Amino acid sequence: MESLISQLKQQRQKVNDLMRQLDIEGKINQIATLQERTSDPAFWHDPTNAQKQMQHIARLKDQIAPWQELSQRIDDTLELLTLGDDMWEELSHEAQSISQQLNVMSLQALLSQKHDNDNAILAIHAGAGGVDAQDWAEMLERMYLRWMEQNGYKAEIIERSEGEEAGIKSVTISVKGKYAYGYLKSERGVHRLVRLSPFDAANRRHTSFAKVELWPDIEENIDIEVNEKDLRIDTYRASGAGGQNVQKNDTAVRLTHLPTGIIVQCQNQRSQAQNRERALQILKAKLYEIERSKQDAEIASLKGDNVDAGWGQQIRSYVLHPYQLVKDMRTGYEVGNATAVLDGRLNDFMESYLRATINPDKAL
Repeated sequence: MESLISQLKQQRQKVNDLMRQLDIEGKINQIATLQERTSDPAFWHDPTNAQKQMQHIARLKDQIAPWQELSQRIDDTLELLTLGDDMWEELSHEAQSISQQLNVMSLQALLSQKHDNDNAILAIHAGAGGVDAQDWAEMLERMYLRWMEQNGYKAEIIERSEGEEAGIKSVTISVKGKYAYGYLKSERGVHRLVRLSPFDAANRRHTSFAKVELWPDIEENIDIEVNEKDLRIDTYRASGAGGQNVQKNDTAVRLTHLPTGIIVQCQNQRSQAQNRERALQILKAKLYEIERSKQDAEIASLKGDNVDAGWGQQIRSYVLHPYQLVKDMRTGYEVGNATAVLDGRLNDFMESYLRATINPDKAL
């Protein structure tokens, strides 16, 4: 019994430490301040702002509640243990459940940067390697869609460009769910595949590359101004599923941001106006991420940290021949079962990346 009590006390200390790190007390005070404002009749004169504030309160409560509940579970279990060993087996199971929950929440505590809890926009682009690279891009698309399905995320294809012979040139996916951006940010960068090419008549080994990009899908308006004069807007007929109206009319939209050369395409909405609005939202997210990256690079430079090369750096290697191995070049984490990884088993890679590289103090 003493060992169980000691274990629970250690867990309580860990919870207290994480709650301080996440400033749970500060968030509780923030909720109290915001709720006090809602009692003022003038607060409701601006319905749009009032709705945003109420949503902010709800998000803060969602962040606080799990930690308060876990802390209470530990205290209740410790109190019951002092009453004797009549409930030993039941309390032992409860302690094990608490330990498992704490492990999950400890990982989520690493996702404390701005936008980690947001939805995400994931894009995959075929790189060097010709038709092999386009096939590799489609394999990555399947891998991420499997991961999303296995982990309860809702995926929606925003735009997809197929290759001439096989695979895809690019795909853009909307990912909705808790911590979508926080987990998927480990995937940004260049992914390399080594295998015997199914497109080579001589069955030689080929190396292919594909690039993964990611942006937070921020629901509220992003404070990024886009001048209409800086946009070239093209419309075209959408391909693939989407209903007769989508297929027969020029509803798909391609936006080109002339100052940066960024191109955004959207074809999954029913009307041209809806596709244009969604494409503009994604463009703003990309421009926002560029500005954020500049700030991070400047801060890292001032602190003397090494700055990632960004999109041009290979982050992970997938070898299917002459042996099977998937290795993350940033953390050194590797798995011999490449098939399982390509079937969406990515959580260990994501956790390894978060534990190795996330700095909670480096939030915007």
